[in-house]
Amino acid sequence: MAKFVYADNAATTPVTREVIEAMQPIFETQWGNPSSLHAKGREAKAILDDARSRIAAVFSCKPTEIYFTSCGSESDNWAIRGAVKRLAAKGRNHIVTTKIEHPAVLNTCRALEKEGYPVTYVGVDENGIVLMDELRNAITDKTAIVAVMYANNEIGTIEPIEEICELAHAKGALMFTDAVQAVGNIDIDLSKLPVDMLALSGHKIHAPKGIGMLYIRKGVFIDNLISGGGQEQRRRAGTENLPYIVGLAKALEVAKEKLGELDRVVKMRDRLIEGLEKIPYSRLNGDRVKRLPGNVNIGFEFIEGESMLLWLDIAGICASTGSACSSASLEPSHVLLSIGVPHEKAHGSVRLTLSHENTEEDVDYILETLPPIIEKLRNMSPLWEEVVKNQNKA
Repeated sequence: MAKFVYADNAATTPVTREVIEAMQPIFETQWGNPSSLHAKGREAKAILDDARSRIAAVFSCKPTEIYFTSCGSESDNWAIRGAVKRLAAKGRNHIVTTKIEHPAVLNTCRALEKEGYPVTYVGVDENGIVLMDELRNAITDKTAIVAVMYANNEIGTIEPIEEICELAHAKGALMFTDAVQAVGNIDIDLSKLPVDMLALSGHKIHAPKGIGMLYIRKGVFIDNLISGGGQEQRRRAGTENLPYIVGLAKALEVAKEKLGELDRVVKMRDRLIEGLEKIPYSRLNGDRVKRLPGNVNIGFEFIEGESMLLWLDIAGICASTGSACSSASLEPSHVLLSIGVPHEKAHGSVRLTLSHENTEEDVDYILETLPPIIEKLRNMSPLWEEVVKNQNKA
């Protein structure tokens, strides 16, 4: 393998050295249980409180509004299940979400439908932006929660979250956003953003896998997802994962510091898009402007995405065809189908996601490597053969 390029940062990110160094003392010497009353426990409790306060400072919210979970999926489940089960007693048992949410949200909603909770799935336009009129009509006085992701994990489209909050609150519903992809890419100030709940995942921002967070605004009450001890203000049982919580705090602080450097990532993204769009029969998926800094999702007709990924992998380039959480499925992306990409074309898309750690040389290598792969795969396709014949006739 001559070169290695990691361009799948939306799936996961490497844990950085500074995050590892922040966690190391917790593993080695500061390993106490924060719930214990002795000196070792008090030491751990002080570290836990400090990490929570540091994270609250990143988001301009209160430390008591921060709850640690195991991952983004758990946070999504807790927010949606907890809200609808608590509010059903008040006559609000309806959920509103969109057709392009992460599987952690969509499958939670489908499971709740089977339990008798009605769900409305709102559509999006060809760029993945929520159809606001449809959303407005979907929210009723029976709606408990509106769940709309901040930015899409596959196509990178950024949603108008503040506007959506207004619609939800106008009807008395809670507003929840899965911000797993947005955190580290967008400056999120929770003293200004009027969401009631927000979820994030550590491994998308160079913290370890196995740590997540749910922000719950003061005054918002939802049912617990996990019962047990009195951890996390008696709202999420289980001994806190102290090393990873400290790692998350450090990763969030670093991500906040690097927000000003995202222009470089945007320039790499745009150069990659511009280069790949020169390939005939290509299509950018997602909004061209309201887009995550490092997200490139582009479709190529007359090929299969899985074959493209295998050839990229052989060349040392890590990419994906969509969400890592549903990559085992041979079905076309529900996100691409929802934005109007035909079934037969949805299979030929690739997602390349860049970060601060990528370089201009990485972009050069992708632009050198991917076009010949597409040409090779098309030459093996009878559909492409027909296209070439028609072009020759013309």
